Amino acid sequence: MPLAKNVPADKLIAAIAEYLKGNVKEVTPPAWSAYSKTGTHVERIPTQTDFWYSRAASLLRRLYIDGPVGTERLRSVYGGRFKKGMINEHFYKSGASALRKVLQQLETAGLVQKKGTQGRILTDKGVSLIDRVAYKLLRDLQKDMPELNKYLSVKAK
Repeated sequence: MPLAKNVPADKLIAAIAEYLKGNVKEVTPPAWSAYSKTGTHVERIPTQTDFWYSRAASLLRRLYIDGPVGTERLRSVYGGRFKKGMINEHFYKSGASALRKVLQQLETAGLVQKKGTQGRILTDKGVSLIDRVAYKLLRDLQKDMPELNKYLSVKAK
């Protein structure tokens, strides 16, 4: 079975975002998400119309790869550098509210659960979702690039 690590991250996140958008009713962007920045290091609000779903998909992939992760570590992952004119650039963490709300919605959907004080982990349903999407994506990639068959254990039919 192909893992999410075997598939390009950008394509996997886009495919999971499309699945969440169409099939998971619990994951919906709140009204304030259209007007808020994701952290102090960014200048503007996200320009993507489905930003909430792509962030949720990205969080699912991050939980799949890193195991139990808390919001503080996720803030560091999604943070960035901020330049204040002539002053040197510094790293700033991402905002926690949007990350926390997405994780809470994914918990309601049954894809994520808390693991004590260590953070959040994927449930069996969440792992199954990511594995299914990664498998379908890998099959599509193998049809487009048959030279991948000799490197991967999954054979295209």
